[in-house]
Amino acid sequence: MNKALKYIVGLLALFTAQSLMADERPQIVAVNYPLAYFAERLIGDDADINFPVPQDVDPSFWRPGIADISAAQAADLILLNGASFATWIDRVSLPRSRLVNTSSALTDAFIQTESITHSHGDGGEHSHEGVASYLWLDPTLAKGQAEAIAAAIARRDLAPANDIYARLERLGVELDALDSATRDSLAPLSDTAMIATHPRYQYFARRNGLTIASLEWDAGAAPTKEELADLTSLMTETDARILIWEAEPPQAALQATQELGLVNVVFPTMVHAPSDLDYLDSFEASVTDLIEAAGQISTN
Repeated sequence: MNKALKYIVGLLALFTAQSLMADERPQIVAVNYPLAYFAERLIGDDADINFPVPQDVDPSFWRPGIADISAAQAADLILLNGASFATWIDRVSLPRSRLVNTSSALTDAFIQTESITHSHGDGGEHSHEGVASYLWLDPTLAKGQAEAIAAAIARRDLAPANDIYARLERLGVELDALDSATRDSLAPLSDTAMIATHPRYQYFARRNGLTIASLEWDAGAAPTKEELADLTSLMTETDARILIWEAEPPQAALQATQELGLVNVVFPTMVHAPSDLDYLDSFEASVTDLIEAAGQISTN
């Protein structure tokens, strides 16, 4: 075999070995962005983290395709949120040994809600199942979810346990700091009534002593005349002056609510990855926006 041929064979062998190594990397599937973020923080580069839901689809009611289901079935871990989040997992056969309900130890903290059936765009009718599911908007509950992920990663030996728990400790410190700063910053708003365009903020409100009434509007959509009438009635009932949107609505929608005397705040729930920010930075930015909105009320 001449030198050139040996060189080519060597390159092919190296490429094949690298491909096999890549295929052997642990695969972790998460049902929402916060769980994917926590997993990434905990396992670093030792696994591939997959959150497959398209940006324009609500992960709570996403319908996976065949390829998505196959990827989930082949994953080493499937990170579930629990609290009735991600209804697709009840319709798909998944390996139970790889399922991780990250809120199984947090059920005593669940907030029960009225079971309301309605629709979101093309997602069809659905129900909120009587349990608030956006646990990660309370950093103390988010910390509990991260702890469950760390335990699952260590139990399946997907990364060195010492590394996992060292990263968990750092993440826990950051979540504790976020929680403390948020509670201190929002303490002056305890008597400030607010309205959210969708019932997503129950855990955030409870943790920070806030009063947030909820509507049932589609995320980022312009409200109808009937919905604006409902908003006006709720304003009268609650005396709220702040309106929280979970996604940026059309400018006309902001104008319509401003004309009602409301200050608008876009507070992404982070069910999807925020643009150019991670979980911690997005949370902090939203809290800052909420405080600034309250300041606008006090100066008007």
